Amino acid sequence: MGRNSGGSAALTTKADSITLSGTEAEPRVDSRLLAQYLGNQHQHVRELLADYAEDFRQLGLLRFETEAVKEAGARGTKYVKFALLNEDQAYLLLTYSRNTKRVPELKVRLVLAFREARQRADLHSAEYLPTYHDLHDEIARLAHDSSNARFVHLNVNRAINQAVGIESGSRKYLSTACQSILVVAQSVAAQAMAGAHNHHQGYQQAKAALQRLETVLIGRAA
Repeated sequence: MGRNSGGSAALTTKADSITLSGTEAEPRVDSRLLAQYLGNQHQHVRELLADYAEDFRQLGLLRFETEAVKEAGARGTKYVKFALLNEDQAYLLLTYSRNTKRVPELKVRLVLAFREARQRADLHSAEYLPTYHDLHDEIARLAHDSSNARFVHLNVNRAINQAVGIESGSRKYLSTACQSILVVAQSVAAQAMAGAHNHHQGYQQAKAALQRLETVLIGRAA
């Protein structure tokens, strides 16, 4: 649980094979992915978006992007235009699609994916950021705002990533469960440093506490 759980840099969340992109504040789903799950050509989905563009715009910005795609065996580069739909727009697209057996199944997957995205955003603001700032403040106190604060912060964050089992740069792509473990690790590090007399002692205490946490997590994952 939480070990080796880093995600791809292209994703923000994943639920039953539905991937979302965009920001935590407004996750979106790729129209090409919806076309694939509906068993439709993407051109058909784009035509629906064009025919009912005003309806979709009532639910938020109708955002289009273009991606360069290099197809195997083809000369040159093909540019593909697609939409990134917010939650309401995605459900509206399903409403306007042919009522096949795939529509209800896809709607369930979208509900799960967008719900997970909301849970992650709530956890990030309510728990991750406060513990992150507590840890940063404790490091700054021990280093007395010297240049050492930056290096201590980097080293403690590396120790946290090691304990949780994630790679550097992958924090924003973690699942809700893994992000919860990250919150615990940050809190453990901050509390371990609280009684230290200087940043050297603080780092050693945080490192030891995180190693104990890592042992517990490995035991639970076994």
